[in-house]
Amino acid sequence: MKVLLDLQYLNVASTGIKTYMLELAHAARAYPHPEIEWIFTHETEERLADQTYRGTQSKIQKLNFHLDYFRWKEFQLPDLVKKYQADVLLCPDFVSPAASLPCRRLTVIHDAFFWQMPQNYPRWWRKYFLSLIRKGLKENTEIITTTEYSKNSLLEHLGSSLPISVVYQAPKFLNGVTPSSSLLAAHNLVKGGYFLHIGTFDKRKNLPLLVRAYADFLSKSQSSKKLVLAGGPGQSKVMNDLPHVEKLVESLGLQEKVILPGYLDDTEIRALYEEAFAYVFPSENEGFGIPVLEAMGFGVPVIHSDQPALMEVAGAAGLPFSTGSESNLTEKMILLERETDLRSSLVHAGMARSKDFSAQKFITAFQEIILRSPLAR
Repeated sequence: MKVLLDLQYLNVASTGIKTYMLELAHAARAYPHPEIEWIFTHETEERLADQTYRGTQSKIQKLNFHLDYFRWKEFQLPDLVKKYQADVLLCPDFVSPAASLPCRRLTVIHDAFFWQMPQNYPRWWRKYFLSLIRKGLKENTEIITTTEYSKNSLLEHLGSSLPISVVYQAPKFLNGVTPSSSLLAAHNLVKGGYFLHIGTFDKRKNLPLLVRAYADFLSKSQSSKKLVLAGGPGQSKVMNDLPHVEKLVESLGLQEKVILPGYLDDTEIRALYEEAFAYVFPSENEGFGIPVLEAMGFGVPVIHSDQPALMEVAGAAGLPFSTGSESNLTEKMILLERETDLRSSLVHAGMARSKDFSAQKFITAFQEIILRSPLAR
């Protein structure tokens, strides 16, 4: 059984989808199946090194990217399916070719944000991207998604004409990465001395809420703990909350308390996880929530919104608060600092929970879907 894995989008993918693609490719090679031959459209390291469309782009550069992406999906990728005589095409980035193909398709749709939160996307871009998604959902296609919450959301917006399977992904636990302490030293961050969030400043992440709750936490607890918000701007001007967060930090006089280091490499991220007091995830909508498991795997307790996907992934190993409630988040931050037994129990429960999401389980779920008959659903 030949499976063609489309890794074209890896050169621009960020955060969740990037981790998904890398861990899937890694697991496919680390845990081979005798009946499956994996064919990668690109080598992961080479694709990651392609800087053509990264960083600030002009309108012409953005247009060129979309044209390249369209050519890839609609012409080059179908040609590779024929060249390799693939039995299955696996597209982990929402979009499969609109052209008819002589193979099964597995298309990963990570979440239903495009339908649920239209206000967070440029209108023309959302309309264009949704048309690409829908045109690729044809023939012998099975949708793969990340949680039961995402599955139910997709059923609501796409209907039940195509089968949808849930495959829990594997987080990146940064095994083999040597932590760098330079960032910690530069900002006087000590072990257990800060709350942490890692990710883009997309509006749905609710990071202004976290900053306000943190300010309230400081006033009520007299704590010296800092807040680290690592990551880059939101994926578009419409979605980007970074300017709002920066202004809020300044208006609250928290410039020395809230650290905004921007994008970090894996050595710095590992160091942040290892020394953090707690991870805080206030997002109003997630398809999965990789950082929940990453933090738990490092023995860091997690405070998270009670958004359905985060509740599903964290199980009973996190400390949930009411989504969108600044006061409830503040209460949970204070509670975690005061109750050492609670923190200890969350650490142990989180480390156990993180083991339920391994690379081997990730790829085994895909192998089972690939090998079963398309009619056996």
